[in-house]
Amino acid sequence: MIGTIINCFAIILGSAFGLLLRRGMKESISKTVMQGVGLSVILIGVLGAIETQNTLLVILSMVIGGVMGAWINIDAKMNQLGEWAQKKLTRDDSENNTFAQGFVTASLVYCVGAMAVVGALDSGIRGDHSTLIAKAILDGVTAIVFTSSLGIGVMLSAVPILIYQGSIALLGTAIAPLLSDAVITEMSAVGGLLIMAIGINMVLEKDIKVANLLPAILIPFLYYPIAQLF
Repeated sequence: MIGTIINCFAIILGSAFGLLLRRGMKESISKTVMQGVGLSVILIGVLGAIETQNTLLVILSMVIGGVMGAWINIDAKMNQLGEWAQKKLTRDDSENNTFAQGFVTASLVYCVGAMAVVGALDSGIRGDHSTLIAKAILDGVTAIVFTSSLGIGVMLSAVPILIYQGSIALLGTAIAPLLSDAVITEMSAVGGLLIMAIGINMVLEKDIKVANLLPAILIPFLYYPIAQLF
């Protein structure tokens, strides 16, 4: 858990610096920064998605995961959580339009990807926190940029990071046999598509309900153990 705690602390610290930058920004500059961040997010997503070795599985994951997520309506629940936290944590009306967006965007970007999974496994099983410490540095810098454009909601993303990576670390010995290189690669590829969607939302001001697609990340995790039985 030490690596995960360091990761969360880096996000909180980066968000605090980002808030200082945000207060000194004009609206026109903030909008331009958000578009630049959005393009960078799309790039991160593309780099993750092209790693796939099983395009059909990625497509099926998005379809099945999308159906599951829309049925549960994860997007609405995450936004409700963000709005509830916004009311509790800030009275700044300027944050109203971006708090939930910052929380959802940062949570998705920080949770998906191979570093989160592999780093948490190494931390939990071998006590090797180096991968999560490297991720913490990257996430801290990213948090500065995200918070400067999306606000304090980014800081709240430390909570799902703590739950997600902490769970993997604590359950590492049990789930490690199920997380083969192929599984992690395809989970990261699906996550890359979700990150691309986040970037598109930021740049084009669209409303792709990315959170509803979150279950798609779990499909490769379920697929490979089942496929080995046949």
